[in-house]
Amino acid sequence: MPGKEDDVKEFLDSGRALVEDEQATTAWFAIRLGPTSFGIFDVFPDDAGRDAHLSGPVAVALGEQTGALFSEPTIEKLDVLGSKLPA
Repeated sequence: MPGKEDDVKEFLDSGRALVEDEQATTAWFAIRLGPTSFGIFDVFPDDAGRDAHLSGPVAVALGEQTGALFSEPTIEKLDVLGSKLPA
């Protein structure tokens, strides 16, 4: 929502605490794509972990803020085809 960018940033900053106990959330990033565009990028070992996360605390919190901080979030599932990770 216009004018709520700082609130969205704070909301996303607090999201990390919600995923700390999710065993199947391998990595979680709150990202800013532009002045008014935000997202979450997360990594899971399998579809079961992804599905558990999408019905977990972050999903509930997103639903609670829909209409207040942002419009309906878009959730895109993707498969990483290549990567370079630290050893």
